[in-house]
Amino acid sequence: MSVADIRSAYANYADWIHRFEWADRLFTGRYRRDRFGNVDGRVLDVACGTGTNFRHLSETADLVGVDISSEMLAKASDTLAGLEVDGTLRQMDAQNLEFTDDSFDVVISSLSTCTFPDPVAALQEMVRVCKPDGTIRLVEHGQSDSRPIAWYQERRADAHYARMGCRWTQEPREVVTESGLSVRDVNTGLFGILTTFEIAPQGV
Repeated sequence: MSVADIRSAYANYADWIHRFEWADRLFTGRYRRDRFGNVDGRVLDVACGTGTNFRHLSETADLVGVDISSEMLAKASDTLAGLEVDGTLRQMDAQNLEFTDDSFDVVISSLSTCTFPDPVAALQEMVRVCKPDGTIRLVEHGQSDSRPIAWYQERRADAHYARMGCRWTQEPREVVTESGLSVRDVNTGLFGILTTFEIAPQGV
């Protein structure tokens, strides 16, 4: 899908995603908390969606959230209003971030590389806007290492992509490797579906 296609898909699903955010937190909350809970300074959340990551950030974080979908950002604004985190939201393409080099202490993103038309370009943009001594944190999903779950993912992969613009059998480690990023730490959980990364921006 193109960027315009992704924007259109999430315009249709923003309300649904926001209403069922509790289910997302049930399955992914601890992984987000483990990766994002100790970051501080100026933090960029790329493809922030409805703001699911916001509640896992320190109250002292200076947050900027960006997403391609104005409808998703409207839900993110509602999420932000109910939290103790200071933040601003902007509509923006992750593959062409409108920030100068070295603008952020931390860049985070979750469940997003599967939707970018060019995930390598998006990851390299995250590196560009992150300070050399900063950190990039990712929580990504891919194909399960449980055979029954993997079978279902493969069976539904094309339909899921057509509906949501999400490549849910994508291998996050392969995308990160292709991007030439320097991984400090990586962990996998939830039947192998979730992979979380801490990345050093100076590795590119």
